[in-house]
Amino acid sequence: EMSPLEAMRDKYVSIVTTASLPWMTGTAVNPLLRAAYLSQALDKTISLVIPWVSKADQSRLFPNGATFETPDEQEVFIRKWLSSRIDFEPNIKITFYAGKYSELFGSIMAVGDLTSYIPDEEADFAVLEEPEHLNWYHHGRRFSDKFNHTVGVVHTNYLDYVRRGEQGGEVRKEFLRHVNEWVVRAAGIDKIIKLSDAVQSFPRSETCFVHGVSPVFLEVGRKIAQLASDTASAPVGMIHPSSGFVPAAASSSSSSSSARAKESEPSFEFAKQCYFIGKAVWGKGYSELIDLMAEQGASVPVDVFGHGADFDAIKSESERRQLQLKFHGARDHSDQSIHDYKVFINPSTSDVVATTSAEALAMGKFVICAKHPSNEFFAQFPNCLIYTTPEEFKQCLNHALSSTPNPLREEDLRKLSWEDATQRLLRVASSPSDNVPPPRKLV
Repeated sequence: EMSPLEAMRDKYVSIVTTASLPWMTGTAVNPLLRAAYLSQALDKTISLVIPWVSKADQSRLFPNGATFETPDEQEVFIRKWLSSRIDFEPNIKITFYAGKYSELFGSIMAVGDLTSYIPDEEADFAVLEEPEHLNWYHHGRRFSDKFNHTVGVVHTNYLDYVRRGEQGGEVRKEFLRHVNEWVVRAAGIDKIIKLSDAVQSFPRSETCFVHGVSPVFLEVGRKIAQLASDTASAPVGMIHPSSGFVPAAASSSSSSSSARAKESEPSFEFAKQCYFIGKAVWGKGYSELIDLMAEQGASVPVDVFGHGADFDAIKSESERRQLQLKFHGARDHSDQSIHDYKVFINPSTSDVVATTSAEALAMGKFVICAKHPSNEFFAQFPNCLIYTTPEEFKQCLNHALSSTPNPLREEDLRKLSWEDATQRLLRVASSPSDNVPPPRKLV
């Protein structure tokens, strides 16, 4: 019997998603990386179908005032960004479809028939990123009629978004639950992959984390592990991932033998302590962060990186409660200044799976997060500290502040990699679903 990888080698593969860079959202970043790593695994061209929006919408969505006159200009930007995140030359064909930003949904909607952008002779295997979203207003051919096999990857907890919204959130949530299930059924999608059980159930669904972490972050983790190994018999000091090991001052000659023995034990520290990264809107974990830090007696400083619609309100509430939260504006894990932190605090439960938590674990940091389906994949890693109550959060925080993260094993790095995520995708995509009629054609 052929492996999923072997079965896919002679298939045309298309990935259709709902966002595109430089909008730094998960449905722009992860499908792009998926396409790159599928092209490497299968040694073939992967088609990536992404939205093109007007300059007015670009100004609304893209950071730092970035706009493009043509799709070709945007494609140059996308490929340059991708080359900075991977260490190989991907084989990707990028196709743009007409899209329009919806203020109501905070998302890009397709204009026209998405299936028309893939030639019929290449319509073998489709990965639909956010299948419910892609089918809300889809009025062309059914994806299942166009392609031999369709797989949907559910990224976003839209039910939580509408629940947190205007009055009547619970009613709107239940209405959207039924709409999502109906449009996915109507599209005839063969397999739904839920990144975690934080999202609703769908017919023919299976839960599997099929995203990975950029090798840029995995290399930071390897560097930390190597520094730990290199300094195992060195004096106590501090680790600066961006600059290396800095030894502590030598002990005085009058130190006792026990002190000298302790000084020679494997021991090192990160240069900085706690931080949080997240878009500055209340629903991205800021309410929980402020409440939890207030429980600590406002004694623990946390550097906060992010910007958004609620930035001023969040900062004001932190100041009102006299917390030691220092706000630095938008920054992400690719910034060298983030590499020196030891403890990533992420109390958000609105994500399906937090990419920032995966990146922090890959970089060898402690990650403190809530017991929640969105964090289930991370719970297997030794440096992931899970809490269920404010008191347990306090215990996790004290442990992280007084301890050193475990150096990452190669097995841990592999599980977090895009190579491993790609293998998981192929395995799950080609497996039959339980308790439902078999798909028309398994690849």
